[in-house]
Amino acid sequence: MTTDRVNYLNTGLMILSCIVAFLLPFELFLFSYAILGPLHYLTEMSWLHKRQYFAPGKYDYMLLAALVLIILFPTLFKLIYHLVAAKDAYGHTVLSGSILAFARRSTTVGRVMIFVSFATAAIIVLIRNTWKRAVAITLIIVFGLLTRSAQFGNIIFAIFLPTLIHVFVFTAGIIFAGALKSKSLSGIISFVVFLACAISLFLLFPNPVNTSGVYVLSRYDTGLSQLNRQIFATFLHQQAGHNDLYYSRTGILITRFIAYAYTYHYLNWFSKTSVIKWHLIPTRSLIIILSVWLLSLVLYFTNYRTGLAVLYFLSLMHVIFEFQLNFQSFRDIGRSVKWKRKAVA
Repeated sequence: MTTDRVNYLNTGLMILSCIVAFLLPFELFLFSYAILGPLHYLTEMSWLHKRQYFAPGKYDYMLLAALVLIILFPTLFKLIYHLVAAKDAYGHTVLSGSILAFARRSTTVGRVMIFVSFATAAIIVLIRNTWKRAVAITLIIVFGLLTRSAQFGNIIFAIFLPTLIHVFVFTAGIIFAGALKSKSLSGIISFVVFLACAISLFLLFPNPVNTSGVYVLSRYDTGLSQLNRQIFATFLHQQAGHNDLYYSRTGILITRFIAYAYTYHYLNWFSKTSVIKWHLIPTRSLIIILSVWLLSLVLYFTNYRTGLAVLYFLSLMHVIFEFQLNFQSFRDIGRSVKWKRKAVA
Protein backbone atom coordinates (compact mmCIF):
# COMPACT_ATOMS: atom_id res chain seq x y z
CA MET A 1 0.00 0.00 0.00
CA THR A 2 1.39 3.42 -0.96
CA THR A 3 1.95 6.22 1.54
CA ASP A 4 -0.91 8.26 0.06
CA ARG A 5 -3.31 5.34 0.41
CA VAL A 6 -2.29 4.82 4.02
CA ASN A 7 -2.81 8.53 4.72
CA TYR A 8 -6.26 8.52 3.12
CA LEU A 9 -7.16 5.34 5.01
CA ASN A 10 -6.13 7.03 8.25
CA THR A 11 -8.14 10.11 7.37
CA GLY A 12 -11.17 7.86 6.96
CA LEU A 13 -10.46 6.15 10.29
CA MET A 14 -10.24 9.55 12.00
CA ILE A 15 -13.65 10.53 10.65
CA LEU A 16 -15.13 7.15 11.60
CA SER A 17 -13.73 7.37 15.15
CA CYS A 18 -15.08 10.90 15.44
CA ILE A 19 -18.59 9.93 14.29
CA VAL A 20 -18.83 7.00 16.72
CA ALA A 21 -17.44 9.22 19.52
CA PHE A 22 -20.31 11.65 18.84
CA LEU A 23 -22.89 8.90 19.04
CA LEU A 24 -21.56 6.47 21.67
CA PRO A 25 -18.67 8.04 23.60
CA PHE A 26 -18.79 5.81 26.68
CA GLU A 27 -19.37 2.61 24.72
CA LEU A 28 -16.57 3.47 22.27
CA PHE A 29 -13.98 4.09 24.96
CA LEU A 30 -14.91 0.89 26.79
CA PHE A 31 -14.66 -1.12 23.56
CA SER A 32 -11.44 0.45 22.33
CA TYR A 33 -9.63 0.23 25.65
CA ALA A 34 -10.58 -3.40 26.27
CA ILE A 35 -10.47 -4.85 22.73
CA LEU A 36 -8.05 -2.76 20.67
CA GLY A 37 -5.81 -1.59 23.52
CA PRO A 38 -4.21 -4.88 24.63
CA LEU A 39 -3.52 -6.00 21.05
CA HIS A 40 -1.92 -2.63 20.38
CA TYR A 41 0.31 -2.88 23.48
CA LEU A 42 1.49 -6.37 22.64
CA THR A 43 2.17 -5.86 18.95
CA GLU A 44 3.86 -2.49 19.43
CA MET A 45 6.10 -3.79 22.20
CA SER A 46 7.21 -6.58 19.86
CA TRP A 47 7.87 -4.10 17.07
CA LEU A 48 9.74 -1.68 19.34
CA HIS A 49 11.93 -4.49 20.67
CA LYS A 50 12.97 -5.44 17.13
CA ARG A 51 14.08 -1.83 16.62
CA GLN A 52 15.88 -1.51 19.97
CA TYR A 53 13.15 0.90 21.12
CA PHE A 54 14.59 3.54 18.78
CA ALA A 55 17.59 3.98 21.05
CA PRO A 56 21.03 4.61 19.49
CA GLY A 57 22.74 1.99 21.66
CA LYS A 58 21.93 -1.72 21.65
CA TYR A 59 21.25 -1.89 25.39
CA ASP A 60 20.05 1.67 26.05
CA TYR A 61 16.51 0.42 26.55
CA MET A 62 17.62 -1.52 29.65
CA LEU A 63 17.71 1.73 31.59
CA LEU A 64 14.07 2.40 30.76
CA ALA A 65 13.26 -1.22 31.63
CA ALA A 66 14.73 -0.67 35.12
CA LEU A 67 12.64 2.49 35.53
CA VAL A 68 9.52 0.60 34.45
CA LEU A 69 10.09 -1.94 37.23
CA ILE A 70 10.39 0.87 39.79
CA ILE A 71 7.23 2.52 38.46
CA LEU A 72 5.23 -0.70 38.53
CA PHE A 73 6.51 -1.86 41.92
CA PRO A 74 3.79 -0.09 44.01
CA THR A 75 1.00 -1.72 41.98
CA LEU A 76 2.67 -5.13 42.12
CA PHE A 77 3.22 -4.76 45.84
CA LYS A 78 -0.44 -3.91 46.46
CA LEU A 79 -1.68 -6.85 44.38
CA ILE A 80 0.62 -9.36 46.07
CA TYR A 81 0.01 -7.97 49.56
CA HIS A 82 -3.77 -8.18 49.15
CA LEU A 83 -3.38 -11.83 48.14
CA VAL A 84 -1.18 -12.94 51.07
CA ALA A 85 -2.05 -10.53 53.88
CA ALA A 86 -4.37 -11.33 56.76
CA LYS A 87 -8.05 -10.47 56.39
CA ASP A 88 -10.54 -9.14 58.94
CA ALA A 89 -13.94 -10.64 59.70
CA TYR A 90 -15.42 -8.92 56.66
CA GLY A 91 -12.75 -10.18 54.27
CA HIS A 92 -10.94 -6.85 54.04
CA THR A 93 -7.13 -6.80 53.98
CA VAL A 94 -5.58 -5.74 57.29
CA LEU A 95 -3.21 -2.80 56.68
CA SER A 96 -0.81 -1.67 59.38
CA GLY A 97 0.48 1.89 59.65
CA SER A 98 3.95 0.90 58.43
CA ILE A 99 2.52 -0.88 55.37
CA LEU A 100 0.37 2.13 54.49
CA ALA A 101 3.35 4.46 54.88
CA PHE A 102 5.53 2.20 52.71
CA ALA A 103 2.82 2.03 50.04
CA ARG A 104 2.48 5.81 49.98
CA ARG A 105 6.25 6.35 49.70
CA SER A 106 6.66 3.77 46.93
CA THR A 107 3.70 5.25 45.03
CA THR A 108 5.27 8.70 45.24
CA VAL A 109 8.61 7.38 43.99
CA GLY A 110 6.83 5.53 41.18
CA ARG A 111 5.16 8.74 40.03
CA VAL A 112 8.49 10.56 40.07
CA MET A 113 10.02 7.79 37.98
CA ILE A 114 7.46 8.38 35.21
CA PHE A 115 8.87 11.89 34.87
CA VAL A 116 12.42 10.52 35.10
CA SER A 117 11.72 7.91 32.39
CA PHE A 118 10.31 10.62 30.10
CA ALA A 119 13.36 12.83 30.57
CA THR A 120 15.72 9.84 30.33
CA ALA A 121 14.26 8.89 26.94
CA ALA A 122 15.07 12.39 25.70
CA ILE A 123 18.61 12.13 27.07
CA ILE A 124 19.14 8.76 25.39
CA VAL A 125 17.99 10.15 22.03
CA LEU A 126 19.84 13.48 22.23
CA ILE A 127 23.06 12.65 24.14
CA ARG A 128 25.49 9.93 23.06
CA ASN A 129 28.33 10.41 25.56
CA THR A 130 28.00 7.94 28.47
CA TRP A 131 29.31 10.28 31.17
CA LYS A 132 27.17 13.20 30.02
CA ARG A 133 24.17 10.88 30.05
CA ALA A 134 24.97 9.71 33.57
CA VAL A 135 25.28 13.28 34.86
CA ALA A 136 22.09 14.40 33.10
CA ILE A 137 20.05 11.42 34.37
CA THR A 138 21.38 11.90 37.92
CA LEU A 139 20.32 15.55 37.84
CA ILE A 140 16.89 14.56 36.51
CA ILE A 141 16.41 12.03 39.34
CA VAL A 142 17.46 14.58 41.98
CA PHE A 143 15.14 17.20 40.47
CA GLY A 144 12.25 14.72 40.36
CA LEU A 145 12.69 13.72 43.99
CA LEU A 146 13.03 17.33 45.16
CA THR A 147 9.82 18.31 43.37
CA ARG A 148 7.87 15.14 44.18
CA SER A 149 5.32 17.07 46.21
CA ALA A 150 4.52 19.47 43.34
CA GLN A 151 0.89 18.73 42.51
CA PHE A 152 0.98 20.10 38.96
CA GLY A 153 3.98 17.97 38.00
CA ASN A 154 2.37 14.84 39.43
CA ILE A 155 -0.82 15.48 37.50
CA ILE A 156 0.98 16.10 34.20
CA PHE A 157 3.48 13.25 34.35
CA ALA A 158 1.66 10.62 36.40
CA ILE A 159 -1.83 11.06 34.98
CA PHE A 160 -1.95 12.95 31.67
CA LEU A 161 1.39 11.88 30.15
CA PRO A 162 0.54 8.12 30.03
CA THR A 163 -3.00 8.86 28.86
CA LEU A 164 -4.14 11.86 26.81
CA ILE A 165 -0.68 13.26 26.04
CA HIS A 166 0.37 9.82 24.81
CA VAL A 167 -2.70 9.07 22.69
CA PHE A 168 -3.36 12.57 21.35
CA VAL A 169 -0.31 14.87 21.50
CA PHE A 170 2.26 12.21 20.60
CA THR A 171 -0.02 10.75 17.93
CA ALA A 172 -0.36 14.23 16.42
CA GLY A 173 3.43 14.56 16.47
CA ILE A 174 3.91 11.23 14.68
CA ILE A 175 1.30 12.16 12.02
CA PHE A 176 2.89 15.58 11.45
CA ALA A 177 6.43 14.16 11.36
CA GLY A 178 5.33 11.58 8.78
CA ALA A 179 3.67 14.26 6.64
CA LEU A 180 6.80 16.41 6.66
CA LYS A 181 9.06 13.46 5.94
CA SER A 182 7.00 12.21 2.98
CA LYS A 183 6.26 15.78 1.79
CA SER A 184 2.81 14.59 0.79
CA LEU A 185 -0.42 16.54 0.56
CA SER A 186 -2.30 13.48 1.84
CA GLY A 187 -0.20 13.54 5.00
CA ILE A 188 -0.95 17.21 5.67
CA ILE A 189 -4.65 16.56 5.03
CA SER A 190 -4.66 13.70 7.54
CA PHE A 191 -3.00 15.94 10.16
CA VAL A 192 -5.52 18.74 9.60
CA VAL A 193 -8.44 16.28 9.75
CA PHE A 194 -7.05 14.77 12.97
CA LEU A 195 -7.11 18.17 14.69
CA ALA A 196 -10.40 19.22 13.09
CA CYS A 197 -12.15 16.09 14.33
CA ALA A 198 -10.92 16.73 17.87
CA ILE A 199 -12.15 20.33 17.82
CA SER A 200 -15.51 19.36 16.29
CA LEU A 201 -16.23 17.07 19.24
CA PHE A 202 -16.59 20.16 21.43
CA LEU A 203 -18.27 22.48 18.92
CA LEU A 204 -20.76 20.37 16.97
CA PHE A 205 -23.95 19.21 18.66
CA PRO A 206 -22.89 20.82 21.96
CA ASN A 207 -25.92 19.65 23.93
CA PRO A 208 -25.73 15.85 23.81
CA VAL A 209 -27.92 13.45 25.73
CA ASN A 210 -26.43 10.32 27.28
CA THR A 211 -28.45 7.25 26.37
CA SER A 212 -25.95 4.69 27.74
CA GLY A 213 -27.37 1.94 29.88
CA VAL A 214 -26.56 1.06 33.47
CA TYR A 215 -24.28 -1.81 32.39
CA VAL A 216 -22.07 0.49 30.30
CA LEU A 217 -21.83 3.21 32.95
CA SER A 218 -21.09 0.73 35.73
CA ARG A 219 -18.18 -0.68 33.72
CA TYR A 220 -16.94 2.79 32.89
CA ASP A 221 -17.06 3.72 36.55
CA THR A 222 -14.73 0.86 37.54
CA GLY A 223 -11.61 2.78 36.58
CA LEU A 224 -11.86 4.65 33.30
CA SER A 225 -13.84 7.45 34.92
CA GLN A 226 -10.75 8.51 36.91
CA LEU A 227 -9.39 10.28 33.84
CA ASN A 228 -12.65 12.19 33.42
CA ARG A 229 -12.62 13.14 37.09
CA GLN A 230 -9.05 14.42 36.82
CA ILE A 231 -9.93 16.56 33.78
CA PHE A 232 -12.81 18.09 35.75
CA ALA A 233 -10.53 18.74 38.73
CA THR A 234 -7.56 20.11 36.76
CA PHE A 235 -9.22 22.24 34.10
CA LEU A 236 -12.60 23.05 35.62
CA HIS A 237 -11.58 23.05 39.31
CA GLN A 238 -14.59 20.89 40.08
CA GLN A 239 -15.03 17.61 41.91
CA ALA A 240 -17.25 15.76 39.48
CA GLY A 241 -20.10 13.65 40.77
CA HIS A 242 -21.95 10.87 38.97
CA ASN A 243 -24.33 13.23 37.15
CA ASP A 244 -21.48 15.55 36.18
CA LEU A 245 -19.54 12.70 34.58
CA TYR A 246 -22.31 10.94 32.74
CA TYR A 247 -25.21 13.32 32.19
CA SER A 248 -23.86 16.85 32.08
CA ARG A 249 -22.99 18.56 28.80
CA THR A 250 -19.37 19.00 29.86
CA GLY A 251 -19.01 15.39 31.01
CA ILE A 252 -20.21 13.99 27.70
CA LEU A 253 -18.07 16.38 25.62
CA ILE A 254 -14.99 15.31 27.60
CA THR A 255 -15.76 11.63 27.04
CA ARG A 256 -16.24 12.25 23.32
CA PHE A 257 -12.70 13.58 23.09
CA ILE A 258 -11.20 10.79 25.22
CA ALA A 259 -12.97 8.10 23.18
CA TYR A 260 -11.87 9.66 19.87
CA ALA A 261 -8.24 10.10 20.95
CA TYR A 262 -7.84 6.55 22.22
CA THR A 263 -9.74 4.87 19.38
CA TYR A 264 -7.86 6.60 16.61
CA HIS A 265 -4.54 6.08 18.40
CA TYR A 266 -5.14 2.33 18.26
CA LEU A 267 -6.55 2.31 14.71
CA ASN A 268 -3.64 4.38 13.45
CA TRP A 269 -1.30 1.64 14.63
CA PHE A 270 -3.20 -1.16 12.93
CA SER A 271 -3.64 0.81 9.69
CA LYS A 272 0.11 1.08 9.20
CA THR A 273 0.75 -2.65 8.99
CA SER A 274 1.88 -2.47 5.36
CA VAL A 275 4.20 0.48 6.05
CA ILE A 276 6.06 -0.43 9.24
CA LYS A 277 5.38 -4.17 8.92
CA TRP A 278 4.96 -4.82 12.63
CA HIS A 279 3.19 -8.08 11.76
CA LEU A 280 6.34 -9.67 10.32
CA ILE A 281 7.35 -11.64 13.39
CA PRO A 282 8.10 -15.33 14.06
CA THR A 283 5.03 -17.59 14.25
CA ARG A 284 5.84 -18.44 17.87
CA SER A 285 5.81 -14.76 18.83
CA LEU A 286 2.52 -14.24 17.00
CA ILE A 287 0.93 -17.17 18.86
CA ILE A 288 2.11 -15.79 22.22
CA ILE A 289 0.76 -12.33 21.40
CA LEU A 290 -2.63 -13.65 20.30
CA SER A 291 -2.85 -15.94 23.33
CA VAL A 292 -2.15 -13.11 25.78
CA TRP A 293 -4.62 -10.89 23.91
CA LEU A 294 -7.35 -13.52 24.13
CA LEU A 295 -6.61 -13.95 27.83
CA SER A 296 -6.96 -10.20 28.30
CA LEU A 297 -10.36 -10.31 26.60
CA VAL A 298 -11.47 -13.06 28.97
CA LEU A 299 -10.34 -10.94 31.93
CA TYR A 300 -12.23 -7.89 30.72
CA PHE A 301 -15.43 -9.77 29.98
CA THR A 302 -15.23 -11.70 33.28
CA ASN A 303 -14.45 -8.70 35.45
CA TYR A 304 -13.72 -5.32 33.86
CA ARG A 305 -12.01 -4.01 37.00
CA THR A 306 -9.64 -7.00 37.09
CA GLY A 307 -8.88 -6.51 33.40
CA LEU A 308 -8.00 -2.87 34.01
CA ALA A 309 -5.71 -3.75 36.92
CA VAL A 310 -3.84 -6.52 35.11
CA LEU A 311 -3.54 -4.78 31.73
CA TYR A 312 -2.35 -1.59 33.43
CA PHE A 313 1.15 -3.08 33.40
CA LEU A 314 1.20 -3.59 29.65
CA SER A 315 -0.38 -0.20 29.04
CA LEU A 316 2.21 1.71 31.06
CA MET A 317 5.11 -0.33 29.70
CA HIS A 318 4.23 0.41 26.09
CA VAL A 319 3.86 4.12 26.89
CA ILE A 320 7.30 4.36 28.49
CA PHE A 321 9.09 2.27 25.87
CA GLU A 322 7.56 4.48 23.17
CA PHE A 323 9.03 7.68 24.63
CA GLN A 324 12.17 7.42 22.51
CA LEU A 325 10.09 7.08 19.33
CA ASN A 326 8.11 10.16 20.39
CA PHE A 327 11.28 12.19 20.84
CA GLN A 328 12.58 10.94 17.50
CA SER A 329 9.37 12.18 15.87
CA PHE A 330 9.59 15.64 17.41
CA ARG A 331 13.30 15.84 16.53
CA ASP A 332 12.38 14.97 12.94
CA ILE A 333 9.79 17.77 12.96
CA GLY A 334 12.43 20.20 14.21
CA ARG A 335 14.91 19.14 11.55
CA SER A 336 12.30 19.41 8.77
CA VAL A 337 11.23 22.89 9.87
CA LYS A 338 14.88 23.98 10.20
CA TRP A 339 15.67 22.64 6.71
CA LYS A 340 12.71 24.47 5.20
CA ARG A 341 13.77 27.73 6.85
CA LYS A 342 17.24 27.35 5.37
CA ALA A 343 15.73 26.60 1.95
CA VAL A 344 13.59 29.74 2.11
CA ALA A 345 16.53 31.84 3.28
